[in-house]
Amino acid sequence: MNTRNPLKIPAAVLLLLAGSASAQETIFIGVLNDTTGATAQIGREFADAKSETVKWINDHGGINGKKIELDAVDYAYKTPAAIATYKKWMSGSRKPTAILGYGTADTEALTGFVNADKVVFVSHSFSAQLTDPGGASKRVDKPTPYNFFHGPTYSDSCRAQIQYFHSQWKAQGKTGKPKFAFMGDNHPFPNSPKDACLAYATELGFDIVPPIQYSMRPGDYKAQCLTLKESGADAAYLANTGDSNISLLKSCETVGVKPKFYTNVWGFSELVIDAAGQAAAGVTAPYHVSPWGMASGPGAKLVSDISGGKPRTPYYVAAVCSVFYLKEAMEWADKNGGITGEKVRQGMYQKKDWVPKGLEGQCAPATWTASDHRSMTKVTLWEGQFKDGKAGWQRLTDITLPRDATWFGR
Repeated sequence: MNTRNPLKIPAAVLLLLAGSASAQETIFIGVLNDTTGATAQIGREFADAKSETVKWINDHGGINGKKIELDAVDYAYKTPAAIATYKKWMSGSRKPTAILGYGTADTEALTGFVNADKVVFVSHSFSAQLTDPGGASKRVDKPTPYNFFHGPTYSDSCRAQIQYFHSQWKAQGKTGKPKFAFMGDNHPFPNSPKDACLAYATELGFDIVPPIQYSMRPGDYKAQCLTLKESGADAAYLANTGDSNISLLKSCETVGVKPKFYTNVWGFSELVIDAAGQAAAGVTAPYHVSPWGMASGPGAKLVSDISGGKPRTPYYVAAVCSVFYLKEAMEWADKNGGITGEKVRQGMYQKKDWVPKGLEGQCAPATWTASDHRSMTKVTLWEGQFKDGKAGWQRLTDITLPRDATWFGR
């Protein structure tokens, strides 16, 4: 039997063992993806971006030398599956330091869990319900101190777009009240900005036509388009994702109705333009990232390096930005007490007008504070173009909305 006192192991050997343990240390992050469900068109872009961005980070030093380990799960846009996945992670021997989340229904359903477990949750849901960390607004179902997202809320994006349409209406010398239609599925994601957007449209002086429902799944939406045509709407907001918006735009072209269409951030991209063709020309979307080929500064090169030079959609770019914000928050936490949920959360508050290093010109500056998780209120509008059979973009304007107390959490 070897009875040697372990305290007598030579110092050089201890250093070697310590170095080996450090080299093996990883940071475990859970990932929720939708690659087969109702929003798979954008979900596959998000999934590729998250895995490829983490690979790039690991290949370039990780988090202060620590590698990131991902457990990516396709929950197919089903909230019960997201909850089951979360519980599995939290009951395992290794609990995630953070989670790269996904949709509105599942993110909102998980807020109570992540609050209790103190896990930073960076989502692709831009619901205003996720922006009030302390519950001060009295408008949220529960405070969300561990929820973060990079981009203006769905509500602010819709407000900005109808404000822009209204200003153009007046600039063109048109009289009377413009008519506005809100269109989308009866689901937490498209419903997220509905009340806020319609209230603001009413305040601006729009006539509101009855909301028109269409599924988040692709389908034949001629009936909805005929209803839209009969309503006489001058502007319509499409609250679904790009998958179903392709069908909606093509159906409306078929029946000969084309009001000014606006979408949420996940409702429009090159994928929609390529699939819908001329029916997608002139549709406007709000982006907090620059579309491929439209960025200035070093950010475009870094995103290209991460994608291997393959052109990608704004969805992909948005996910790259989100991962890099989490990366830098974890780096701060690692240097200030350790990579725990509480420390990573504090790391998200360390910078103002924050753009991750290397992504200048690509990710809109963000500021999170302990009392307000609206990362920005500036909304940049991009108009889709279809020329010579190719998708393109025109940047229209920037609209900065006030941090109106009555809009907080709504």
